Amino acid sequence: MTGQDHRATEIDTGKPHPARMYDWFLGGKDNYPVDEQMARQLLTLDARGRDMARVNRAFMHRATRWLAEKGVHQFLDIGTGIPTEPNLHQIAQRTAPGARVVYCDNDPIVLAHAAALLRSTPEGATEYIQADARRPGTILAEAGKVLDFGRPVALSLLALLHFIDDEDGAAGLVAELVEQLPPGSYLVLSHTTGDFDPEGAARARALYRERGMTLRLRSRAELTAFFDGLELVEPGVSLSADWHPELGEVIDVPGDEPIPGYAGVARKP
Repeated sequence: MTGQDHRATEIDTGKPHPARMYDWFLGGKDNYPVDEQMARQLLTLDARGRDMARVNRAFMHRATRWLAEKGVHQFLDIGTGIPTEPNLHQIAQRTAPGARVVYCDNDPIVLAHAAALLRSTPEGATEYIQADARRPGTILAEAGKVLDFGRPVALSLLALLHFIDDEDGAAGLVAELVEQLPPGSYLVLSHTTGDFDPEGAARARALYRERGMTLRLRSRAELTAFFDGLELVEPGVSLSADWHPELGEVIDVPGDEPIPGYAGVARKP
């Protein structure tokens, strides 16, 4: 296992963690009562929490398949979360068996599941790095042991940046990561927004603050700014559910209100 941060090998079951809460929303079992408790509190603010997680995951499937079909066969996925099949490497390697995938997360429970993450095709490769997203230099150095940064890489930051505040350098870390990617690489982002329910978003932010966590919901314009200098793929930054639904895995969500999340894919020229 590469890039482990040995200062973070103990699982903190006294504080909720986004990766474990996401697992709970997806119906997984790799979470703790503290994660379920907070997830249920979030459901009182928006009852569609499970749908949000499913819509985001479906976007990941579509974007990964689209990239693999475009000839991008290297992926760096930061903020991986607990593996739920099919995971990113499985989607990529179905299209391109030789695809190489590096996952990165900072929750030790994800490390405990790394063996599942590492089940690559014989032709391809997968690896897992335990590191914080705020350490892009460490991540890139370790990823470079598996990925060839002389060829295009798809960098995925899915449902991650809303946990990193502006003051914590969200824009800077994205810029540093993208700067190291060769031309022809892609940036893939998804992000929760408060655009459709500002009052509910404010309550959610307060709930996260009470638990010692960050929730920085961004507008469509704010998410678009992360793609500065890149060539956005049509339809640009859109609702996650509206990004190339013809590619499949469209989640049927009850009601007419949009799931409050944006997504986009952009090419580095």
